[in-house]
Amino acid sequence: MALRHLGKKGIETSFKRGLVLPRVPASTGRHISSTFSKSSSGSVAFSFARYINGFGFSSPNHESFGTLTSISRCFHASRETLARRKEDPDRQLSHRELKKQTVKTKGKFSKREKKTDKPPVEAPYVPPRLQRLAKGLAEKTVDVFEGMTLLEFSKRTGESLAVLQSILLNVGETVGSEFDAISIDVAELLAMEIGINVRRQHTTEGSQILPRPPVVTVMGHVDHGKTSLLDALRNTSVAAKEAGGITQHVGAFVVGMPDSGTSITFLDTPGHAAFSEMRARGAAVTDIVVLVVAADDGVMPQTLEAIAHARSANVPIVVAINKCDKPGANPERVKNQLAAEGIELEDIGGNVQVVEVSAMKSTGLDKLEEALLLEAVDMDLKARVEGPAQAYVVEARLDKGRGPLATIIVKAGTLVSGHHVVIGSQWGRLRAIRDMAGKQTDRATPAMPVEIEGLKGLPMAGDDVIVVESEERAKMLSEGRKRKYERDRLLKAEEARVAEAEKKEAESEEGFVRVELPIIVKSDVQGTAQAVADALRTLNSPQVFVNIVHSGVGAVSHSDLERAQACGACIVAFNVKGGGSGNLSAAQASVRVFHHRVIYHLLEDIGNLIVEKAPGVSELEVAGEAEVLSIFKVLGKRRSEEDGVSIAGCKVMDGRVCRSGMMRLLRSGEVLFEGSCASLKREKQDVEQVGKGNECGLVMGEWNDFRVGDVIQCMEAVIRKPKFVSSESGAVRIEC
Repeated sequence: MALRHLGKKGIETSFKRGLVLPRVPASTGRHISSTFSKSSSGSVAFSFARYINGFGFSSPNHESFGTLTSISRCFHASRETLARRKEDPDRQLSHRELKKQTVKTKGKFSKREKKTDKPPVEAPYVPPRLQRLAKGLAEKTVDVFEGMTLLEFSKRTGESLAVLQSILLNVGETVGSEFDAISIDVAELLAMEIGINVRRQHTTEGSQILPRPPVVTVMGHVDHGKTSLLDALRNTSVAAKEAGGITQHVGAFVVGMPDSGTSITFLDTPGHAAFSEMRARGAAVTDIVVLVVAADDGVMPQTLEAIAHARSANVPIVVAINKCDKPGANPERVKNQLAAEGIELEDIGGNVQVVEVSAMKSTGLDKLEEALLLEAVDMDLKARVEGPAQAYVVEARLDKGRGPLATIIVKAGTLVSGHHVVIGSQWGRLRAIRDMAGKQTDRATPAMPVEIEGLKGLPMAGDDVIVVESEERAKMLSEGRKRKYERDRLLKAEEARVAEAEKKEAESEEGFVRVELPIIVKSDVQGTAQAVADALRTLNSPQVFVNIVHSGVGAVSHSDLERAQACGACIVAFNVKGGGSGNLSAAQASVRVFHHRVIYHLLEDIGNLIVEKAPGVSELEVAGEAEVLSIFKVLGKRRSEEDGVSIAGCKVMDGRVCRSGMMRLLRSGEVLFEGSCASLKREKQDVEQVGKGNECGLVMGEWNDFRVGDVIQCMEAVIRKPKFVSSESGAVRIEC
């Protein structure tokens, strides 16, 4: 601003310092004066005086302070002139520009010159190694109940009140203070938002507690007569109508006992090895397990599995030895086998009741009824009748006319038609409730199996049924569970993908080749679809990876065909109807569809498909053996033995000897040489192979030390395919 004000005139500044100055008193303080005066030359003289502790600065007029030193500096350059000076290459550089061009050669942050004499080396791209996801801490599970305060929930979860209140505001719930009570649904919603699992606790305080019928699950090995025993109890013929004569669904029935006038809820579970999860679900919801063992067959693998399920669920067992009317029945052998497995029978001083029955002749059924009722009396089974219902999904299926249907068993409370329910991640308003006979009812009481309709989607077998107060609350809880299930699904899928990639990498390093077999599973009910998918996953082998792309309920649709065509999958339709149009569409889309109603045949077909698709493993096997009978030597050009070739005169003792095969020379059982065949002749004619019983002349590359009696084996590379193995118990596997 001063330069702009003064223009291009010079500024004359003079400073004067006294050599001998009187000390200025401290009381005087500071005195600053500035004067401006114009010189005769038109320049401006700027002088100022300042007295600070003996130093003085004054204008040129004060001559008493000694010699005057005057410094003058004139500015005559504009911005354009300075720019032209910078562009001049011959000009002298300023101190600042010289400092910028100086390169530091020492120190931590010194700049280094780039080496440009060698071109950069292009290294091959190495993909980063997939890292397994770090397993986080185990998910925390807290107990929640109706009417708990926000402060209590904060203490149990370890989350701050401010975070919980912000979540409540986001979901549209208002809580006045931390001492206000929240509903059990809101507590679960809060837990899902902060990533914590909950366990719902229901109180029976103030509710009416009444005795309830027992829930009995019939378990045992396949074809031991479980369904036939239930048919004998309720005078029906369900077993005769089942495909293949085996149970492949979980069935729930209420059987009235004519002698006592009471009723018992029975669950019939499949006995095949593929339905292990169904048996586990049946044991989890039951009060008593009836273990059915055939008197002529004894304890089998699924019998042991049923015992393990009952023990893990802490459920008492009642043993029913069936088929006692058959000629080869031996109940005592069955009892000894059960005792060897740790089942403490009453006959040997234990507390497990044993009943000998015959489902075909309906003998011993009254004793079985008495044993079950006695066990129920000892357990003192009671349940809350009033209030919202708690139920458990046994099975779920999709009906064309009525939509998603779920078979449930009420554990406590009363389920009323018109209630809003949340089952897993699905919700709905109950449109109808039907008992197992198909008769519509308006309510379901404890231990009563019913079929409900009105759900928006198909739930999973094993989900809990929760009754909520409104449609908005049901939607909110369902959406929160869907988000949590999706997060868990993506996390598991990522872990499985990383594990599979690591396995493929390890197998590729070892020389293995593994192919993928994508499969889409469709079934009539949800539980069976899960069981079929799990059974197919057990057919995984080092050569073929069974990938379940999708699992659903209902007939094969066009979307299933499009999905299968996109990923090159085959479709397994188990116990569903296949129409002519669907088969035509599948043929046009070049998609293989396997329709089956029996699990045996399904696993056998898929096992054969896996064997067909497997690349196999290349192995060397002995194609033939020949014995050396004589040795011929042909001299070379130098007429020396070192330059000659030895010919082994052999006779093929077994198999065939091929010129393209790998030759192995054995002497006294020890392998001396392995190499290719240089020449193979029969009767002076070059041949490709010589069969059993024929003589030939054979030359092995770089080996001339033949002796009479040596054995020459011809090795051929063969592709070894895996084998599909099925055991008597129904378990299947792929052997490589």
